[in-house]
Amino acid sequence: MDTKTNYHVHIEGGVNPLTLNLRELWRYRDLIVLFTKRTLALVYKQTVLGPLWLVLHPLLTSVVYAAVFKGIAGLSTEGVPALLFYLASHALWNLFAVSLKRNSTTFVTNANIFGKVYFPRLAVSVSAMFTSLFEFMVEFAMIIVILAYYIAENQVSPRWELIWLLPVILLQTSLMGLGLGVLISSLTTKYRDLTFVVEFGISLWMYATPVVYPFTQLQGHGFIRTILVLNPMTAPLELFRLVLFGHGTWDAASLIAAIVFTIAALIGGTLIFNRVERSFIDTV
Repeated sequence: MDTKTNYHVHIEGGVNPLTLNLRELWRYRDLIVLFTKRTLALVYKQTVLGPLWLVLHPLLTSVVYAAVFKGIAGLSTEGVPALLFYLASHALWNLFAVSLKRNSTTFVTNANIFGKVYFPRLAVSVSAMFTSLFEFMVEFAMIIVILAYYIAENQVSPRWELIWLLPVILLQTSLMGLGLGVLISSLTTKYRDLTFVVEFGISLWMYATPVVYPFTQLQGHGFIRTILVLNPMTAPLELFRLVLFGHGTWDAASLIAAIVFTIAALIGGTLIFNRVERSFIDTV
């Protein structure tokens, strides 16, 4: 009796571009894990300190922010110790910005492997998001240690009743980076200039977001305040600091704008990504 099992994989075109096919993505979860490990290994390969940079980089960056924006510019941190304020702000912003940056070159940097073997192309983008999330969690662990010290010193008072918001904030921020990243990646297959614009655009976006200053710093500035309210990173960042430190200002309009923008980025990014993946190899 023949006990062999024949496996048949049928790949076809003409799939609805709005279809995510999450079931297939789940089947390739091991591949997503491998891509995540590969990215982490490549980033810290042949470095003297290796993964230690996951802690040193945000710490050194926050020290520079504290010296420049708090010490020299005199920007307020709403009573929160400067180092802690900038560490938290840097962590959440980096979760979004790094995920966006990595995903913005998905098709260009993976053209060779995409042209040789089939797997859900979105697996690469999801792994980039998970890589950024892993780096965030390492940085967040450092924040928790420093936060515990300042809590013991009665310098900060976290809003423990809002702790449930943290997973929501991380999910929204990660998905926004993923959605915008795959959208830009799809466009770069035709318009390579976008790869140069992304880095500059992210830098500008950071200064238009209350990363190195609190939202209250710009109270009374009508036009600028409106930009901050509509900025989809303002509400998550302010809520993040509110939960951790008990200081943060946000409003419903800002939160709704962030959620709507994230949903639009995911839908738009998925629509164009699914359409481009069927023919990108001819243009990359």
